[in-house]
Amino acid sequence: MAEKSQNMDFMSKVSPEVGEEPSLEQGDMQLLATLGYKQELRRHYSTIQVFAIAFSIMGLLPSIASTLSYSIPAGPVGMVWVRSGLTGILGWFAASVFIFIVALAMADLASAMPTAGGLYFWTHYFSGEKWKNPLSFVVGYSNTIGLVGGVCSIDYGFATMLLAIVSIARDGEWTASRPALYGTYVACVVVHGLIAIFFARVMPKIQSVCIVLNVGLVFATALALPIGKAVRGGQINSGAYVFGHAENLTTWPEGWSFMIAWLSPIWTIGAFDSCVHMSEEATHAARAVPLGIVWSAGLCGLLGFVSLAIMAAVIDVDLTGVLDSKFGQPMAQIYYDSLGKSGALGFMVVVAVVQFFMGLSLVVAASRQSWAFSRDGALPFSSFFRHVSKRIRFQPVRMVCAVVVIAIILGLLCLIDNAAASALFSLAVAGNDLAWMVPILARLVWGQDRFYPGEFYTGRLSKPIAITAIVYLAFAIVLSMFPTEGPSPTPADMNYTIVINGTLWLGALLYYAVYARKVYKGPQTTVGESASPSETRLPREAEGEKEKKGNTD
Repeated sequence: MAEKSQNMDFMSKVSPEVGEEPSLEQGDMQLLATLGYKQELRRHYSTIQVFAIAFSIMGLLPSIASTLSYSIPAGPVGMVWVRSGLTGILGWFAASVFIFIVALAMADLASAMPTAGGLYFWTHYFSGEKWKNPLSFVVGYSNTIGLVGGVCSIDYGFATMLLAIVSIARDGEWTASRPALYGTYVACVVVHGLIAIFFARVMPKIQSVCIVLNVGLVFATALALPIGKAVRGGQINSGAYVFGHAENLTTWPEGWSFMIAWLSPIWTIGAFDSCVHMSEEATHAARAVPLGIVWSAGLCGLLGFVSLAIMAAVIDVDLTGVLDSKFGQPMAQIYYDSLGKSGALGFMVVVAVVQFFMGLSLVVAASRQSWAFSRDGALPFSSFFRHVSKRIRFQPVRMVCAVVVIAIILGLLCLIDNAAASALFSLAVAGNDLAWMVPILARLVWGQDRFYPGEFYTGRLSKPIAITAIVYLAFAIVLSMFPTEGPSPTPADMNYTIVINGTLWLGALLYYAVYARKVYKGPQTTVGESASPSETRLPREAEGEKEKKGNTD
């Protein structure tokens, strides 16, 4: 009774008076307050700009360019399409459908409870009593690791593209050394941090520009590649080749080589959770955040299919030569073969610019997740990192700096070899996929009665969507751990994701067992009197209980 009275008192403090019509901003603040948090960040992102954050991070064409080495070994079929028979439904098209299902499952939760720490907050809210703290802790760390790993992989991809442009300009007679790669990478990460801190006011506008850049680059490439190939007297590959030709340039069985090709769409269409981390800066968050998730995943899947089909139509049928391009980038070779040196330089510059803004957007999203996790006391030195600067436009400046420093440290992997550098890509996949899967699973296992839909809801399909998402995500995590070249990898070909992710996950569990379990009690309220946001009833939950009571009476 005491807890119920406490929650009712809390709800009365954050709800508008009867008869009052709250403004949009007041509604956002009140919904956030019911989740236990006061408004600390500035709400200035529209629905389009929230969508743009995720779509910019996905950076469709640059992401495809960075991951072509995963899909080309399976041939055009693995790149763009589906294949029947023993290999099942594979390729970009099929993977993007499953990823869209995950986006729908996440959108249901994001609309119901829009908060910057969404994934670990939802896990704590839905989980069984004894699992709340450890599961939400692991999810929060895994999501943080995944987002910072995403910063590493995107900025490493930018460094390789920028230096590939230099290689094209020098006719392939110069190849970047690993120290040069790392130096370029570090410079990029630092610049991203500075922009994220000091240009916060224009960040929403930057995101809007990124939509135009991304979509424009896709359509320009789709037009220029086949036209350029035809003008230069090259052969346009037939539809049978594009949609039906399969190869296997790995030592895996043919079926599994197609599964490895899924890593390209898995990594590319893998940033829609960034919309969740912008929840406390979005206007009309219960609508803007789920729409941003669904729009970004859907549009990226569709435009990616078109882009890869065009690439498969113009690609040199000697796929080994494309993979081993002297420019160090398969995408650079595709542009060069179709458009010549000048055309390749022009397009690669635009691709690199888009990739640069991808990294900038992800630094912002990663800092918001990390800041939210610090606000709840989960990270080391949380009281220091949770600080929001009032002098620099209400930005979590200290956490932005922390993300930059951690990214620079993890980036040291690229000094070792290609295999270690590739682990940066899989680090983001495995970390984020685990963080996405657990709250969806917690809702199904423990929280069905506590889930009350928000403005966006998939209705009767919600539960089947959630089940499908869980099965797919479990498979994607396992897939990201496999060596891409074959079952007997050399040290240079090994996938070290299991080592890196395993170490980080075990480290988080060890830190929790030794110290954090004593201080981390789940999401902590910053408004009202409730001990924990997950103990607070949402308005819809209170209404649901009244209905149940009325039915009983």
